[in-house]
Amino acid sequence: MHIAWFVLVGTVLIAMAFSGHLVKRLPLSPAILYLGVGALVGPLGARMLDLSPQDSMPWLELLTEVAVLITLFTVGMRLRVPFSLSAWAVPLRLATAGMVITTACIALTGWLLLDLPWPALLLLGAILSPTDPVLASEVQIRHPDDRDGLRFSLTAEGGLNDGMAFPGVMLALGLMGLHEIGDMGWRWLAIDVVWAVSSSLLLGWLCGYAVGRSVHALRQSGHALEAEEFLAFGVIALVYGAALAIHAYGFLAVFAAGAALSYCERALRADKIPVPHQDGAHSSRLIHFSAQSEHLAEVAIVLIIGASLASVDWHWATVAFALLVMVVARPVSVLATVPLRLIDQPQRRLVAWFGIRGVGSVYYLAYAINHGIDGTVARTLTSAVMITIFTSILAHGITATPLMSRYMRLRRRQPKSGSS
Repeated sequence: MHIAWFVLVGTVLIAMAFSGHLVKRLPLSPAILYLGVGALVGPLGARMLDLSPQDSMPWLELLTEVAVLITLFTVGMRLRVPFSLSAWAVPLRLATAGMVITTACIALTGWLLLDLPWPALLLLGAILSPTDPVLASEVQIRHPDDRDGLRFSLTAEGGLNDGMAFPGVMLALGLMGLHEIGDMGWRWLAIDVVWAVSSSLLLGWLCGYAVGRSVHALRQSGHALEAEEFLAFGVIALVYGAALAIHAYGFLAVFAAGAALSYCERALRADKIPVPHQDGAHSSRLIHFSAQSEHLAEVAIVLIIGASLASVDWHWATVAFALLVMVVARPVSVLATVPLRLIDQPQRRLVAWFGIRGVGSVYYLAYAINHGIDGTVARTLTSAVMITIFTSILAHGITATPLMSRYMRLRRRQPKSGSS
């Protein structure tokens, strides 16, 4: 198996290097191609990889954990819109109240179609509530100075809610007896919600800002920043480890660190203090390196998802559940939390459709199963999550290019009004 994996990954990476310009011309997201390759080399095709997700959860949790961390740091670096309640209103609503509504809608859908106890339904809703900021590259921010309101909202939402899913997961695990939530849920509310969320954002912001100031001091001393890969992985590891040490959410902290590092560079770049050796593009190089790492992680995870599709239960009820998550749960949460005064109707319709599920949901699934969920519940959860991700990658990957092309044509015809 290891030999087949190395041969497969090597072949895919070389093919990516030579065919990148061709892939960009296709009216499909690259994730669909990786998914197809994974299915072809898995039990459904050449049988080079025989993966059962339920038997691979320990290393799958680690792999997706690393992938999500790299993604969140990169997303934070890209988001160069200064923080304000008005500018961030849409992603904040989607990552808070929107996630609660999404979780409830998914749990209700599961209650109608899946044979699961209600704590497991809550867990399923929490696992599938975060969106993925990467898998449909057509709808995310294209470059750090992209100010399009739709792209910003979807990208920022994906960065925030990949960490904001933890409280729901921990509550569900507590109700299943696998996590301490205290009498009447007081410990969950105080520690898993208030403390973990607030301390994560504060820790990540302070660490990212401190690193940004240090880079600025290095530049002022006449030295250029080198080895950006060390800085990127160093910040991710330091912030993530520190967050876990204080019982905070590492995903949120790493996202905040990336955003703070980008903000610090913008703020200090505006200084009138002369810098002997200007290195103002350091965040652009960091973003480029982080994006390449993010892409590699995306390829690996989607290949695994494709190869594991033969091991899940393709019951009609599970497929119907996956479809309803896309066409009911996501639109309901958007319509309930995002009023038209914040974005216009075409943007809101696209936000309601592009609730892309991906790597974050795989991580939370592995995290939950590794915390003691087994048997029929684990198998049902695995099938529901994997089929939903497969359906999302397929449907959103096919529709992203034509819908976004039409959206951009409409935007060009309208007079410019800020970032909307």
